[in-house]
Amino acid sequence: MSPFKVVCELSSRSRQDAVVRLLRRNGTMTIAELATEVGASRRTVLRDIGALREQGFVIHSEPGRGGGLQLDPQSVLTTARLSVSEVFALIISVSAMRATGGIPFLELADAGLAKIEKALPRDKIRDLRRLLKCLYVGELSPRVNISDMGKMAPTLLPAFETAFLRRLHLRFQYRDAKGVETSRKVEPQAVLILPPLWYLVAWDPAREDFRHFRMDRISRPACAEGETFRRRHVPFEDHVRPVRDST
Repeated sequence: MSPFKVVCELSSRSRQDAVVRLLRRNGTMTIAELATEVGASRRTVLRDIGALREQGFVIHSEPGRGGGLQLDPQSVLTTARLSVSEVFALIISVSAMRATGGIPFLELADAGLAKIEKALPRDKIRDLRRLLKCLYVGELSPRVNISDMGKMAPTLLPAFETAFLRRLHLRFQYRDAKGVETSRKVEPQAVLILPPLWYLVAWDPAREDFRHFRMDRISRPACAEGETFRRRHVPFEDHVRPVRDST
């Protein structure tokens, strides 16, 4: 799957989620009102309504002036829609909170994640297990400056998933601590969580060594189609451990 397709699918899924939230909140809305709210054309919203109905949502149409669309209040999703990267993101988030000791109801969160994982098809479970093998957690040194911490690009995790599972090189722009931006092409090997910072751990062919890239400093991630790499053993410090070993 190309990074462009990943972004498009994320956009479509986010838009459909927004449509559901709007209908739940407002009761009745016209196609024109929905299109304005989600920033899409009427035709796109109509396609989204059709897709939501196929997924199990009951959406009624009232024709004529004053009519509109209504979501059955008892309507629920009958098919699992979570992608591997979404489940992976949930696990990462819970793991990061666990590492800081700042998550209440930890047992409930783990139980919920277990149910979500069980609902995934076999092929997605296989991909999720492969992703979890590359996920590590540790403690951030108090000497590390986090005053400039920013937000991570929403396309980074899906791009990492595609690159990691298909062994594709990952391209991106990287801004270092001094604000200097460079173009990078690396072999993604792991994700390291040192709360509150997240790092992409990758083999950098240009430097013939491993590099840790702060994920909030990465922009415009994209996979390099056709260029594959091999998995490497990533050396970590003693305090870093695999997420599955920390649960």
